[in-house]
Order: sequence, then C-alpha cells, then structure tokens
Amino acid sequence: MHEAERGLFDLRRGRPIRVTGGPSSDETVLLAAVEGLTHATLGQLRGDARRPLRLAVTHHRAHAMGLTPAPPMGHIADRTTGVHTGDVSLSLSGETTPDAVWSLSSGLDHADRNRVAMGAASIAEIGGLTLTRLGQLLPAVVSVSLRQDGARDGESAEDGIATVTADQIQALAANNRVEVTYVSDGPVPLEEAEEARFVCFREANGILEHVAILLGVREDWPDPVPVRLHSACLTGDLFGSLRCDCGQQLRGSLRVFAARGGGVLLYLAQEGRGIGLGNKLRAYTLQQQGLDTVDADCTLGFGADERRYDAAVEMLGYLHINRIQLLTNNPEKVRALQAGGIDVADRLPLYGTLNRHNLPYVKAKVDRAGHWLTEMLSGPIRGK
Repeated sequence: MHEAERGLFDLRRGRPIRVTGGPSSDETVLLAAVEGLTHATLGQLRGDARRPLRLAVTHHRAHAMGLTPAPPMGHIADRTTGVHTGDVSLSLSGETTPDAVWSLSSGLDHADRNRVAMGAASIAEIGGLTLTRLGQLLPAVVSVSLRQDGARDGESAEDGIATVTADQIQALAANNRVEVTYVSDGPVPLEEAEEARFVCFREANGILEHVAILLGVREDWPDPVPVRLHSACLTGDLFGSLRCDCGQQLRGSLRVFAARGGGVLLYLAQEGRGIGLGNKLRAYTLQQQGLDTVDADCTLGFGADERRYDAAVEMLGYLHINRIQLLTNNPEKVRALQAGGIDVADRLPLYGTLNRHNLPYVKAKVDRAGHWLTEMLSGPIRGK
C-alpha cells in the first residue's frame, strides 16, 4: 500500500514512476501523467536508448477520438476500483512534445490522430490510469517499456523512482472506505441554524475528506431524518456560478432542515461529479465549445458520472442514521443508499432556478442521466 501511495503522489508532482504487471507478468513500464508533462520528463522516459513512447487513455477518451465504439453510458468495469474496461494504448511516432501529447489526451486542442497506432492498454498502463483517477488528474499517462529481452534496459531500483505493482495500485483503489471513527467535530453556528455541528471524516486511503453537517438538536429530528448528499462544487456553492444549480440546492436543503426541525447534509469531496476541480474547469471549456456536460467529461476520458456513495453510507452508519427522507433529484443516489442498507423512506425534490447558462446542464441531467427535473425544466428561465 505504501508504494502505491508514493506512486500516486509522485504522479501528482509530475514525477515518473515504475509500474510492474504483477507476479504473473514480467511487464515493467516507466510512466508519467500527461498532466504536468515536461520536455525533461519525456527525455527521462525515452532514456539514452530512445525508447518508443506510448500514450494510455481510457475507453471514453478513445471513443471521443473516434478510435473505439462508445462504452455503455456511465459504465465502469469494477465499482470497487473504478477501472474502465477497454482502456487503450497508442504508439506515438515522430518527435513528440508535451503540447502534442496534451492535445491528443484532452480534446481541448486539435490533435493529429494519424500519428497513432492503437492497442489494448497493458496491466501496468491501466494501473497508471487508475492512479491518475485517484489523484483527480487528467486520466492519461505516457509510458515506455523497460522490458527488452528480459532486461530492464539500464533502469536501476536505486534510481530514486518509485516502483509499484499493479496489484498494489488496485488494492489502494479498493481501500476507500470512510474510517469508522470520525477525524474531528465541532460546533459551527449557521445563518440557517445556530445549532449546527460539523463532523469530519477521512477515507481509509487518506486521499479525500468528507463532512457531515448536523443541523438542529438530534432529539428533535423528524422521522425519517431529512438527509442531503451534496457533492462539493466550489464554483456553485461558494461563488454562485450560473452554470449549475448546486449552490441553490445546498442552501435550499439547509432551509428545509431548519423548517423541519433538523437534518443532515453530507458534503462529499466529489467535485465535478468525481473528476476534480481542475478537470471540471476543462470540461467547462469543452461545454463552451458546444458539448453537453456528459460528453465533455467523456471527451476528457471520464465516465458520465464518476461519483460513488459508499462514503455516504459509511457516514450515515457512524451517525446511527438508517431511515431517511432523501433530498435529491438523482435516482442513482437513492439506488446507492438502498443498496448500502439505508432505508430511503421518502424522497423530496430540490430545485434551483433555470437561467440561460444552466439550462443545457439541467437538460443533460434529465436526458442523459435520468434525473427527476422535468418540473424544473417546465418553469421560467430567469433573465431570458
């Protein structure tokens, strides 16, 4: 586990790592994340032997490039690890630059697809892609094979480069339960309710932290307990972005809790439907070019919705809450909580206000993800 954690943080720092295929494979690759890729890193990957470069991307990105059929909507091969099926590896010919690799990986710029030959991503390359997703980086890695005639082509275990096995990476990806005990808690009076307490939780792999916000006195909470699962949205929650309805839903849920005598808001560190703030801003750029929110995420290499709700189930279990009224328009949240043993006794819709900026976003949630927002779409558009 320790080696995989170091590999994750080295990729986030822009450093290359060595990934092996595991006990049943003699495959070893040296790879680096495309995000933050530099000429120096490319030179380090190539080495004196000028090893051929490969670019590994997800099935979603390969489809956006016109190289593969579309994966099923929102499909993830393994709900535990988050690994996509059909990840591909592209050979890079010619004098490859960081800008050229970025264009090919992201969809944000025009890319020359004629320079690539496609094959299935190797176990080690898939491991690298898994680490980029865990680190909320663009899901793409550049790699070179270190196995030539059974040798490591001059690489040394003493070169300071982290070595990780594919099995260690998968173990890290699977080990993402919320700790059974909270990290800390404290009173935080809010405008909507002076009686409020924030409880901080940390996932077992140490990567993400989530917060449960308890409003009102527990003894006065109604039955079922009003609960909102809210994925973090910096742009909407804090700055009032007009591109989404997140901030309005957040504040609306707090008003519901105050009116009902209390409730619980689980604030989940799943920015941009689980792709992270940096990638969400990239998706906004693609939306500005005409893509809807789902296609923008898939063009970057992600699924339609990368979020999971295991953490929410664990948090509710810690808080001894098992019967709830869920404030949501998302059927997947209802399904996930019920599958986790939570009794969703009732559902309360939660609508924001339509405007010309968030109308495509809301339509995509209805048409592409089946969210219950038809009534919101039938309402007036502010500022039209």
